[in-house]
Amino acid sequence: MQQDSDFILVLDQGTTSSRALVFDRDGALVSGAQRPYKQYYPKPGWVEHDPSEILSSQLDALACVVEKADIRPERIVGLGIANQRETTVIWDKATGQPIANAIVWQCRRTAEAVEWICADPDACREITRRTGLVPDAYFSASKIAWLLDNTPGARLRANRGELAFGTVDSWLIYSLSGGKVHATDVTNASRTMLFNIREGRWDESLLKLFNIPDSLMPDVRPSSFDYGPVSHPSLPAGLRVLGVAGDQQAALFGQRCFGRGEAKCTMGTGSFLLMHTGDNLCVSKNRLVTTVAASAPGAAGPEYALEGSIFVSGGVVQWLRDGLGLIGTAEESERMALSVPDTAGVCFVPAFTGLGAPWWAPEARGVISGLTQAARKEHIVRAALESLAYQAADLINAFESDAETQIMSLKTDGGVSANGFLMQFMADILGIPVVRSENMEATGLGAAFLAGLACGFWRDKEELLALDLEAKEFLPNHIDRKALMDGWHKALARVLTK
Repeated sequence: MQQDSDFILVLDQGTTSSRALVFDRDGALVSGAQRPYKQYYPKPGWVEHDPSEILSSQLDALACVVEKADIRPERIVGLGIANQRETTVIWDKATGQPIANAIVWQCRRTAEAVEWICADPDACREITRRTGLVPDAYFSASKIAWLLDNTPGARLRANRGELAFGTVDSWLIYSLSGGKVHATDVTNASRTMLFNIREGRWDESLLKLFNIPDSLMPDVRPSSFDYGPVSHPSLPAGLRVLGVAGDQQAALFGQRCFGRGEAKCTMGTGSFLLMHTGDNLCVSKNRLVTTVAASAPGAAGPEYALEGSIFVSGGVVQWLRDGLGLIGTAEESERMALSVPDTAGVCFVPAFTGLGAPWWAPEARGVISGLTQAARKEHIVRAALESLAYQAADLINAFESDAETQIMSLKTDGGVSANGFLMQFMADILGIPVVRSENMEATGLGAAFLAGLACGFWRDKEELLALDLEAKEFLPNHIDRKALMDGWHKALARVLTK
């Protein structure tokens, strides 16, 4: 390790594990460490985390990565944070102790409460107009209200101004600053269903709608900004938090999608597609989510993105392996898909937990159609992988329709993007190049970029664009896209009409 180099440290706090990463000035990953932590399922559909375990796992990963990288503390010039979004923590301002377990973004315990609010169509429309979000228990607002109403004494203490709310970024910042900083960034704020993305502030009418005291809420700051020093024995003295973003917006920034019409797809257990829309707050006609994008310092104003989710991506491959036993490893799916020229008419709609945007059919369930005696396991595996590309195509079409902007290429990252067959087929069905980042840490890199820009480690976005980051480009082949998409939509119709 070159001790005369400077580095950016990143905390990448995810849903099942906490990671710490070190990046150099070339944007290369120098070292990484990961610590899992426990998931709690107190009732069916409920998901919780212990905030103290989140913090301790993140600090353990941090201590490990600094030791592995063999870096002198003074060479770490800034700290960035990327985090799981929407997960809700409430703690005591005086002691810093959580009042209860965090309610995770996946948790559905407040679904009925949101449905009750949305029974009033005017309230539903107003939530979307102000926040850009399709009202759902996925977001933080109803989770906050539930904790206040179901934790003994919490409502009274909140009304007295004794409690603080935060998404996981806020919880980490508050803990690492010794309780001196209660803040979040605009990207995380935009995922609470309480933030007015038009006016850039907590919305008084929405706080009232969900019965949440405004004293509970953190300050909202830019994503690339000096949040102040950390004061923790595990961290170098004088280190400052300089960049914060929700994981998907961090990945958009890490993929260097800075301009209108630039898009990325992060492919993990599920897939998240985001398209930058510049300063255009694009109201979706296709039930996509409008969200705030992370911005570099000096941006003229807020920047926005459209977002759509594919509920099951890597989960399809896992099911092929663990559920059906058709493959022994995830890597084997690529070889099997390439061993046949097509799916022999088989079409797979993986609606294991419903369908996300643009269909929003939570009650839909999966089907495998077109089976004949000619179908073999290779055809089913190929059809499963192709289904991920078809879903991406539906989302890309929705993006382009809403924003009236053509997407010229799609950048991909995440574990599923390692499947070369899928990347090529996605390029073929989209008719545009698919560019796979060979650095799978796009989320952490985005947080590093935001922190580095705030302290001059990198001058500007142009310097970031000039970095030689390794990527593989998949160029589209000529195929009968219309026929394939028609077949997909025919199979999809069977699911949507049930």
